[in-house]
Amino acid sequence: MAPTKTTPVRSEVAGVRLTHPDRVLYPEQALTKLDLAEFYERISDWILPHIVERPLSMLRCPEGRGKACFFQKHAGTGVPEHLKPVEIMESQTRREYLFVEDERGLVSLAQMGVLEIHPWGSRVGHLEEPDRMILDLDPGPGVSWPRVIEGARRLRGMLDKLKLVSFVKTTGGKGLHVVVPLAPRPTWTVLKEFSRAIATELVNRYPREYTATLSKAERVGKIFVDFLRNSRGATAVAAYSTRAWAGAPVSTPVAWSELGPGLRSDRYNVENLEKRLATLKKDPWEGFFKMRQSIPKSLFKKISQ
Repeated sequence: MAPTKTTPVRSEVAGVRLTHPDRVLYPEQALTKLDLAEFYERISDWILPHIVERPLSMLRCPEGRGKACFFQKHAGTGVPEHLKPVEIMESQTRREYLFVEDERGLVSLAQMGVLEIHPWGSRVGHLEEPDRMILDLDPGPGVSWPRVIEGARRLRGMLDKLKLVSFVKTTGGKGLHVVVPLAPRPTWTVLKEFSRAIATELVNRYPREYTATLSKAERVGKIFVDFLRNSRGATAVAAYSTRAWAGAPVSTPVAWSELGPGLRSDRYNVENLEKRLATLKKDPWEGFFKMRQSIPKSLFKKISQ
């Protein structure tokens, strides 16, 4: 929480100098920039493996989440020294993105007022070779939480039949992400078409419950199965990243066995996540970073079987 007038304000975290450390970023809980920086410092071992060496899109709220926020993809000016640049060809123009190498880079994001960290699905050394597939289950108006859980389990079942191990996390908002780690071999085109095929098959099986189109009219009472996160340059919120929502929720990896009516997508936040991590008997995503799964084109034919 914010310090009292007589308490000195810490202005450096993990070797990163914070400007305006007492600036409130989450007014509902009076969480400050310093609080956010210290939170990331404490959970750095958990979040860094999910974001290191990945180009980032960042939702910045320099004055706090209740004021003007904006997405930033390109480096711009005044970049902290611990955020590293990488040039990426974009629409026939080289543009500079930023990535994190270590804890100092992570804390530098808090210094910039970044409330959401959205990494690419590939690393800077293999930009054209994505190493994960993300299917975002985004419930429309009128959709209950048990239906979101059911959708995630159905996707898991489809992936299991294809011999692809999947993992699940809360988004920190309303839905769930089903994530498939991959060896960095497929092209973005292959990944997008494969994820489209999975989403389309789920819609074909249960057309009254799911949609794979962006149309808002189509989403009332349905769950949007967003496969577009698997396009080059598209991103999804990182595991263990905060969200720019009231309550400072955190997108949190969970075990499949944890899915239930008491979980909710915004169950974990800056104030209670560390208690969860301290009491875990094992990582709910154990083995995630050792998976070297592939999606050969022969699998496309098996999806609808």
